[in-house]
Amino acid sequence: MALSRLRYPLNISRSLRLLSSTFSTRSFSRTSNSRIFSLGGGGNLRPASLSWLTGVCDSSLKSKWIGVRYLSSADFAHEVLGMPALSPTMTQGNIAKWRKKEGDKIEVGDVLCEIETDKATLEFESLEEGYLAKILVPEGSKDIPVGQPIAITVEDSNDIQNVPASVGGETGVKEKEPASQNVTDEDTKQESTSTKINASELPPHILLEMPALSPTMNQGNIVKWRKKEGDKIEVGDILCEIETDKATLEFETLEEGYLAKILVPEGSKDVAVGQAIAITVEDANDIETVKSSISTSLSTQPEKATQSETKSEVKAQKSNTARISPAAKLLITEYGLDASTLNASGSLGTLLKGDVLSAIKSRKLSPKPASKEKASHQQVEASQESKSNLKQLDAYEDFPNSQIRKVIAKRLLESKQNTPHLYLSSDVILDPLLSLRKYLKEQYDVKVSVNDIIIKVVASALRNVPEANAYWNAEKEEVILSDSVDIAIAVATEKGLMTPIIKNADHKTISAISSEIKELAAKARAGKLAPHEFQGGTFSISNLGMFPVDKFCAIINPPQACILAVGRGNKVVEPVIGPDGIEKPAVVNKLNLTLSADHRVFDGKVGGSFISALQSNFSDIRRLLL
Repeated sequence: MALSRLRYPLNISRSLRLLSSTFSTRSFSRTSNSRIFSLGGGGNLRPASLSWLTGVCDSSLKSKWIGVRYLSSADFAHEVLGMPALSPTMTQGNIAKWRKKEGDKIEVGDVLCEIETDKATLEFESLEEGYLAKILVPEGSKDIPVGQPIAITVEDSNDIQNVPASVGGETGVKEKEPASQNVTDEDTKQESTSTKINASELPPHILLEMPALSPTMNQGNIVKWRKKEGDKIEVGDILCEIETDKATLEFETLEEGYLAKILVPEGSKDVAVGQAIAITVEDANDIETVKSSISTSLSTQPEKATQSETKSEVKAQKSNTARISPAAKLLITEYGLDASTLNASGSLGTLLKGDVLSAIKSRKLSPKPASKEKASHQQVEASQESKSNLKQLDAYEDFPNSQIRKVIAKRLLESKQNTPHLYLSSDVILDPLLSLRKYLKEQYDVKVSVNDIIIKVVASALRNVPEANAYWNAEKEEVILSDSVDIAIAVATEKGLMTPIIKNADHKTISAISSEIKELAAKARAGKLAPHEFQGGTFSISNLGMFPVDKFCAIINPPQACILAVGRGNKVVEPVIGPDGIEKPAVVNKLNLTLSADHRVFDGKVGGSFISALQSNFSDIRRLLL
């Protein structure tokens, strides 16, 4: 196993969120402790836990850093070292070997231990000098989560004895952030408070938040506000249109009143679920009070933002070159850089190897004074490079991604990384299907597409092979058979790929499937699909037969276990047995089908049975009419 050296101290921010729900028999009430408005009416209790129908509450969210943490107790100062993330995909690691023992003196750059990650065995270096007081995770320990404390260091050797012998993990250790971190946290807290709304200054109101309109939605875009500030709203009125990770949906109100203030304007992108987007009131006379209160609150934000930027700039200047790692020193010497001009990203302003490499790659070099001839030559090269870079920048443009495309990209990557894909391919003769299509048009004036008939063929095959109509339950680690055959059809839209669902496709006629898929495809392209029309599904079909694509492999759409890729039909010459029993060459239309299946659900037997069922349905297509 490869052994290399990395120096990436881990900083993972964890937040603790406190959610409160309030019940009330009054149409409008406010609790004195939580300061959360709750809704009810007619003597009915209604929970105020809906993410888009809550009141204003005081949030005591606090970030917690669990990588290299600075701690203190009543008697001594020390640090707790957490398991670092030494690769982008690392979630846990093994302590292969401790290079230092308890009580050993450690210098900056010393290797503390060897950590086995999901990629290789790497060396974990120290960024601070001091003494290794306590090893919390012994050598040979397996599957240590990233961020879990593994050791304690102290600055003074006399403090080693003050570390409790029984301490382990997070037991007996009190957390204390460094002074600089406290200042940053305080600034952040002040800034976040300024953007929130002080409920005590407002009349009775309801704070509307960005709703979660689909199971996978964590943010959305405000496409259009249907109501304006000051408008009267009734139950069921559409307030705005929200673009989710699936479609553009309408956000309806559940209470009557007046739209007092729009907090997130039309066209806003990536608005987090739960973020306040509007305020409504019961009394029209309270509208101006809300507007004036919010305007006063927002007017103080630019000044605080400027102060924060000034503090961060001063802090960055002070910590620019306070510490330099050994690897960074070698690169600075080799390239003749001026360390004072490089930005440090390490703990306590430590200049890391990655910081120097970034400066080299971006051509932000500040060489130490050299000969005049050499300096002028370098200036000429730098000016030429800057001109070429400007030309390259003009050669492309950024294409903004829609919310749907962002989610598609994320889910496809997760599917390829987490789902073991099994590929099964087979060619089927298309002539019986084309004959059936022609027969339905001539005899019954029923116009259906090739894709409509393929949906029916696949649904019938799934009914005959129920083991193929299943999915993998990650929590139970077992295969779950689906009761209904729900076929998801991939439809290309301007905003991305959508998958409307034909539910119970095995029980529907070909003409019914054709009518339904036309209606759903039109809704998908207009972004008007309702959540129940695209969520779920037990099997997917992706058809590129209208393009010059003979065959391709599709990516499974979790939690489904299968997707069938359909290529175009091609005329080929094949031996065919005629009515007289003699084999003769004939021209036939053949179609390639490639099944991508979750190997945890599909083994060779299930896959072979399903492909055989597809072959039988294509060869005897008229039995689908039974």
